[in-house]
Amino acid sequence: MKTFEELFAELKRKAAAKDPESGTVKELAKGTHGIGKKIMEEAGEVWIAAEYEGRERTSEEISQLIYHLQVMMIDRGLELEDVYRYL
Repeated sequence: MKTFEELFAELKRKAAAKDPESGTVKELAKGTHGIGKKIMEEAGEVWIAAEYEGRERTSEEISQLIYHLQVMMIDRGLELEDVYRYL
């Protein structure tokens, strides 16, 4: 199990390593528009899971949304503190 902070650190390491086999690197290569489309897709899946698929599936979908949000943060050069400022 990972925390939000641990996941972000891991994704930043993957992005910096630029391993072409990394799913994170592939996501970043899609750019802001591609990442944004994935965020919209995942947000919809969270909603559907919450309405119809139960707690476990909702948790899984939320984790995927968090992943893609963090990829967007890296794409846009944001740090955790940039987001925490608004919580």
